Amino acid sequence: MIQWRKASRSNTQGGDCVEVARFPAAVGLRDSKDPEGPRLVLGRDAFKAFTDALKAG
Repeated sequence: MIQWRKASRSNTQGGDCVEVARFPAAVGLRDSKDPEGPRLVLGRDAFKAFTDALKAG
């Protein structure tokens, strides 16, 4: 079973939240309000580049 995690800074008020899951060679992202909807799956290197770009603004 895949374990999806929500950021610890996410509130419980139903705001916009992204959930993340680890796969053997990738990382998955999905909308917490639509868990059966589309998902984005990135290789680990691509995920690191993605998060680095987000942090850099």
